[in-house]
Amino acid sequence: MTVFTDMESEVRSYSRAFSKVFHRAQGEWLFDESGRQYLDFLAGAGALNYGHNHPLLKCALIDYIAEDGISHGLDLHTRAKADFLTALRDRILAPRHLDYVVQFTGPTGTNAVEAALKIARKVTGRETIVSFTNGFHGCTVGALAATGNQHHRGAAGTCLAGIARLPFDGYLGDGIDTTEYLEKVLTDGSSGIDHPAAVLVECVQGEGGINAASNEWLRNLAAVCKRNDVLLIVDDIQAGCGRTGDFFSFEAAGITPDIVTLSKSLSGYGQPMAVVLLRPELDQWAPGEHNGTFRGNNLAFVTARAALDHFWRDELLTTSVQRKGGVIERKLRDINERYFDGALELRGRGMMRGIACPDGELAQQVTARAFQEGLIIETSGANDEVVKTLCPLTIGDAALDQGLDILDRAFADVTRRHDTSCLRAA
Repeated sequence: MTVFTDMESEVRSYSRAFSKVFHRAQGEWLFDESGRQYLDFLAGAGALNYGHNHPLLKCALIDYIAEDGISHGLDLHTRAKADFLTALRDRILAPRHLDYVVQFTGPTGTNAVEAALKIARKVTGRETIVSFTNGFHGCTVGALAATGNQHHRGAAGTCLAGIARLPFDGYLGDGIDTTEYLEKVLTDGSSGIDHPAAVLVECVQGEGGINAASNEWLRNLAAVCKRNDVLLIVDDIQAGCGRTGDFFSFEAAGITPDIVTLSKSLSGYGQPMAVVLLRPELDQWAPGEHNGTFRGNNLAFVTARAALDHFWRDELLTTSVQRKGGVIERKLRDINERYFDGALELRGRGMMRGIACPDGELAQQVTARAFQEGLIIETSGANDEVVKTLCPLTIGDAALDQGLDILDRAFADVTRRHDTSCLRAA
């Protein structure tokens, strides 16, 4: 362990909460060096929707490496890229009647967001981007400007400009449609907000606290954008690839964004990969105008293609996610009723769920206690107050129940030591 403290930067975070040396993983399980197993309800912060080392994806990758397949290809044409694009078209885009071209960016989500903001500004000739309270879009400067969290923004060391921040759905309380405010400022020449190039939104805010926008709000947002000639960008980096049930988190609302960013679970195997999907008429890049050395990760193309062909050839995964999401929601509701008399807020959709604790201290005590019992689960939200479940979508029913039971016991233990009477009284 001393090699980490001696050599690794202080910026490390997850390893502080889960201070074990992990050695191997399979499915929903992680194993430390001593062989102890842990249920993984973090799943690479949503990058492992299909679990660790899925056998089918692993075999595809091993076969590709064994035949000396190209691993790094810049933006050269390769068979691996062609197979991925074909699978993306046939399994995802065509069945949903989505007409997008695919831009390969640098390997992480923030690279995709940077590219999306850049093309929106280039196409429209406008600078301002509208983003939302509690949104998280990455830690490079352009994406960070659109991010709400002050902990991350404070590390920028420079002015974060070009963004107009508006309240997300529910931010001002129930019954207030904040898209009406957006329409007002867009149509009022004295609002002080320059006509924006685009609106950037997460349908479910992951790092912001598992805040799920209603389908009605999303439809209203899309309509406001269309009426006012503003591009709509959906950041589906954490909520996409099946996490909410459908492949895209915006499908349930019946909207079609102008631009979509994807990363995290797109590769299917934890391989770095990010793309921007954009309407063909928006693809106004000059050759090489936006590039990146690692935008051609062919190993990621191989596993992504295998994941799309296997998991998205029918509706079985979507049905499973909706069912398991219901199991998670019922368990969180039971925890809320038994330990807080129903006073806490339950959040999320599909298998992207959270319970908002009274404060970050209680939430962190719960996750620490769960880790002692063999469950890796993290927090999110402005004050790390939301205990969130991001387990693999492929988790077995018995393992899901086991993990939720551990979480239940962790809440029971922590609330015995916390005074929650004020919540019950409220």
